[in-house]
Amino acid sequence: MARQLRAEQTRATIITAAADLFDRRGYESTSLSDIVAHAKVTKGALYFHFAAKEDLAHAILELQARAAQQLVADVESRGCSSLEALMRTTFGIARLAVADPVPRAGLRLATADIAVRPPLRHPFTEWLDFATRKFTGAVREADLHGDVDVGVVAHSLVCFFIGTRVAGRSLEPVGRLPRRVAEMWHLVIRGLVPVHRRPRYVTLATQLEREIRTA
Repeated sequence: MARQLRAEQTRATIITAAADLFDRRGYESTSLSDIVAHAKVTKGALYFHFAAKEDLAHAILELQARAAQQLVADVESRGCSSLEALMRTTFGIARLAVADPVPRAGLRLATADIAVRPPLRHPFTEWLDFATRKFTGAVREADLHGDVDVGVVAHSLVCFFIGTRVAGRSLEPVGRLPRRVAEMWHLVIRGLVPVHRRPRYVTLATQLEREIRTA
């Protein structure tokens, strides 16, 4: 049991070290030797858990997917409106990215040329499907204009969110991400939400950003 616990701890250490380097340097610019040095483990320990760098990347993507699925489950359990659920989820992903190098690296790896192995789906596909469902629900609930093209809006939101992080990586610290997500939602709300429904969601965006900053 003690040996198994140590092995699990070593695996987690390696994943965290790899995630930190993948996020800061990029996947292609990080070598296994870099990860070994950063994790302070032996090459044998790394190869015991991961046969190749691609295996490490996939492990990080799997952890990111689990974190996102748990986040969605938590949001769905609140019984909130479709638009609120979508907003809470995007802010939740931003919070994870600020607090934890693993989901932060997952965001960067999602934009790298890495094949996602089944049954895992690409994060962008998962997010696009989720955004499409929630925007469809928001139209039905009259929180979005009835003539909105849900597919276009969902695709634009996912690209907006990912682009915010990709550009922000070079321009500003990750702690700025919640503010950028709030700015994104203020624009979306003004463009898509009927006037009489806007105050609720503008207030929500501000509140969610504040909760991340003060956590």
